[in-house]
Amino acid sequence: MKNKKVIFLLLMSFMLILAACSGKKSSGPETPEIKEEDLENFNATGMPIVNEPITLKFMAGKSPLSAENYNETLLWKTFEEMSNIHIDWELVPTSPSDGRDEKRNLALAGGTMPDVFYTMAMPNEDLLKYGQQEIFVKMNDLIEEYMPNLSALLEQYPEIRKGSTFPDGNMYSIPTIYDPEFTSVLLGSKGWIRKDWLEQLEMDMPETIDDFYNYLKAVKETDLNGNGKQDEIPYGATSISDLRNILKGAFGIGNKGVKHSYIDEDPESGDVRFYPISDGYKAELEFLNKLYSEGLIQENIYTIDANQSYSMGADGLYGSTVITSAETIYGEMGKNFVGLPALEGPAGKTYNKATSPLAHMGGFVVTKENKHIPETLRWLDYFYSEEGAKLFFMGIEGETFEVDENGDLQYLEKITNSSEGLTMEQELSKYITWLGGGYPGIVREATFKGAESLPSSIEAAGKLEPNMLDEVWPEFTYTVEENNKLSGLKADIHKYVDEMQDKFITGTEPLSKWDEYVNKVEKMGLEEYLEIQQAAYKRYKSN
Repeated sequence: MKNKKVIFLLLMSFMLILAACSGKKSSGPETPEIKEEDLENFNATGMPIVNEPITLKFMAGKSPLSAENYNETLLWKTFEEMSNIHIDWELVPTSPSDGRDEKRNLALAGGTMPDVFYTMAMPNEDLLKYGQQEIFVKMNDLIEEYMPNLSALLEQYPEIRKGSTFPDGNMYSIPTIYDPEFTSVLLGSKGWIRKDWLEQLEMDMPETIDDFYNYLKAVKETDLNGNGKQDEIPYGATSISDLRNILKGAFGIGNKGVKHSYIDEDPESGDVRFYPISDGYKAELEFLNKLYSEGLIQENIYTIDANQSYSMGADGLYGSTVITSAETIYGEMGKNFVGLPALEGPAGKTYNKATSPLAHMGGFVVTKENKHIPETLRWLDYFYSEEGAKLFFMGIEGETFEVDENGDLQYLEKITNSSEGLTMEQELSKYITWLGGGYPGIVREATFKGAESLPSSIEAAGKLEPNMLDEVWPEFTYTVEENNKLSGLKADIHKYVDEMQDKFITGTEPLSKWDEYVNKVEKMGLEEYLEIQQAAYKRYKSN
């Protein structure tokens, strides 16, 4: 009997050695084999990327602000000449209502598959689903082999690699990165307040939520624009969500950033918490209800059209707002606004409205149809370099931008002051394609000249920086089974929470029904919801 046990153990050891020597993982797709003959036309470094021209087919999301023909823009003309790679662009409007998601899903369901889905906002659950089916290419080893610029960033910022890796240990897309040092872009839209109105009212810059309330109340009661009407709007914007977000820290909720609108870290246990049933969340709703009921928030905040809101801001009606840049949206009137600092509330003064440096995961996805994977990855990797980011966002020195006496990049006057009477965005669309969002690569302060890079935005971010979070969570990734369970739970729980949030703020439902609301949320499967989120969080931390 003893001999049989020894033989069995020896046999098992031999099988384990064979499995280890095979070099294959027990699960997950294989990395595509790149044969030596496939690389005969390929240059591992420098330009061009290929000696003889090749064509890649991209299905790309296109913003209304971008050119109708990408290959006529300076950016892609220049890069084609540099790389010897021509892109056959199939441009799809970025708005889901304009068919972006439908086009993407049709291609995945058996339609014409591109070599790359570019700025098509591929959902995380689809990345995993089609990655495991080997419709999307597994990126892990390929990034290391063909993307030195991105590899260096992932080495420098391991949290980005962690967030981009699925539970099966694989990456199925190339991440879009916000430079962790570029505070203004991580904060996005910020709180703004009329400095000239503060001066008229002889009030100091608000430091607490009570100071902010007193300012809003004074704006409502004073004819600050001097037109003889009481038409000033203490707080106005395109939605109320950003106001909620800039106040979360004051009430101790949303303590891991804005990528997660419903969960954060429980300060006591360190576990995942569903904060829309917390005392801090209730306190924030009570404060917002107070503002709304007293007419200190724009009455039609839930229905206002964005252009209508921008027009009202430009007309000088808003006393405060939350927006990326008042200066770029409200024009000359916007120059009266300055950044609002983090406001202290019952939970302190931490500023919780920040996003993760892992901005997006589904912006660049390589499919199984791609016969030129090394070339494709080197093509994209250029835009993770400083020179590549400069070309992508700024164009070419002397043609679209110049370097000023401080060494900063600035668009030329022909861009900022169009001879054809075009807006800056309209003029710029002749040269580049990043307008309106969607840009695989890295967004750095030195090479990105959007609203977040304006001196006023940098100054506003500087006020908030001392109170920012130490850690911001990216979106979590889930297994296929978890996705299947979570999608139904999210649909029911999130919808109900959103509906009740609006009702509590507007007073349609009194906050005396809070316990009833909490009980209903808990009965909608919250325990299972949190178990899935906790498992995803543990994986993220241990990656």
